[in-house]
Amino acid sequence: GDTSQIDSLFMNLLDRYCQKVFDSKSLQPKTVRGRELSAVELCTYIKSYAQMFEEIGSHFPKAETMLDATSRANNANAVTLSITAYTDKMNTVAGPQSHDYHKPEDLALFHKEARKQALLAFDDMANFGSRKAIEEARDTVLQKLEKDYDVFVSLNSGRNPLLGFETYILPMAVAGISFILRWIADFTCSGWSQTCKASSDLLSHVYMAVFFFLVIVGSTKAKQISDLLDRVKAAIQLLANDGSSNQKQS
Repeated sequence: GDTSQIDSLFMNLLDRYCQKVFDSKSLQPKTVRGRELSAVELCTYIKSYAQMFEEIGSHFPKAETMLDATSRANNANAVTLSITAYTDKMNTVAGPQSHDYHKPEDLALFHKEARKQALLAFDDMANFGSRKAIEEARDTVLQKLEKDYDVFVSLNSGRNPLLGFETYILPMAVAGISFILRWIADFTCSGWSQTCKASSDLLSHVYMAVFFFLVIVGSTKAKQISDLLDRVKAAIQLLANDGSSNQKQS
């Protein structure tokens, strides 16, 4: 642990060596077919070459074997790159940090464009080696994109401003109908009719029970109610936007 015990000549030579190796002016990024590699991509190549030497043992690898190892690593990096490109593009539209709801058909268009860009990125990178291996890697990308799209669809559906309205609309509809029927019964029936009086009392109990039910639900689910009000605003805005767009098209 005491650096003062290290020979000064060794320290000077080590310093010159480190400066020569790690000098920013002399360092050059690793490239494959003219494309600079990221640190993650370089790690994939290292793993592929290590696997190659493990498989062939102590023999020096043939050119075909080196090409297979390089193309295998390149395909793996192309898969990662294309999936990342798709995810980054879709995250801006329907990712976890997004708050806007998109119509299913609009989201499908976003998916189609992001999928197209991802496959272009894959095809641009995976352009040498076994054609069969490239096709298999491309199929892997397609399967992963479809799975990711299902996730984005689910996230987008959760932001639907009309989602969960049936929980509140049905009791409110029952209460409203009960109130109207009671008003009609009180207005049309005579005061001496016991049937009308019983019907009026029953309808009164129904909409009052619904009212207290909604009060209890509101007191226990304040956060959900706040979200519901936000959804109401969003739904009104969504309907208004649809109306304005239809007017422009007509």
